[in-house]
Amino acid sequence: MSSVRDQVMTRQQPLPQPTLDNHEFYEAAQRGELRFQRCADCGTWRHYPRPVCPECLSTRLSWERASGRGTIYTWTIVHGPTLPAFQDDLPYNVVDVLTDEGIHFQSQVLDCPPEEIYAGMPVEAVFVPVTEDMTLVKFRRV
Repeated sequence: MSSVRDQVMTRQQPLPQPTLDNHEFYEAAQRGELRFQRCADCGTWRHYPRPVCPECLSTRLSWERASGRGTIYTWTIVHGPTLPAFQDDLPYNVVDVLTDEGIHFQSQVLDCPPEEIYAGMPVEAVFVPVTEDMTLVKFRRV
């Protein structure tokens, strides 16, 4: 039986494109760290990465390590139609994880049947390398 890593790496699925704003997020993921931007003035955590704090409009930020823990806030099970690159994965889940830091992070719960996902389910981040240069943040049940 192949591993999740082998399954992901053998498919040609669209991947995120690192930018000036988010490259530090993806570099941290490659190291097995979950890092989010945090405003250096008001302390607000934020994701998706952006140059200005949505709370106080400060441009001062830091990249801080997050716990990697959270709970399922909401989810959906995709049955189709979908892009051809994801057709072999049907059905698959898309989850909104509310992290311990208060950030809503959209991803996927691995190794979890759709009927076992529930609101409030505790999860933790796992890091799935999909190419030599890209690691995705997914979650597993705790």
